Amino acid sequence: MKIEKTMLIGELIHMDELIPQMLMGAGMHCLGCPASQAESLEEACMVHGIDCDTLVAGINEVLASR
Repeated sequence: MKIEKTMLIGELIHMDELIPQMLMGAGMHCLGCPASQAESLEEACMVHGIDCDTLVAGINEVLASR
């Protein structure tokens, strides 16, 4: 399984139980917000001032090790 920055937050949080934890750890505490469900990871990173490429690489590294 591999994620991409164009994927929607709503998709990501249902892919693996670790993804919501990693997103919240990165500073995205609004995962339950209805608006966030239709937002891409890239858009959410921009709003929160997070480097999306670094976050995606980190999540994919964790998922690959499972």
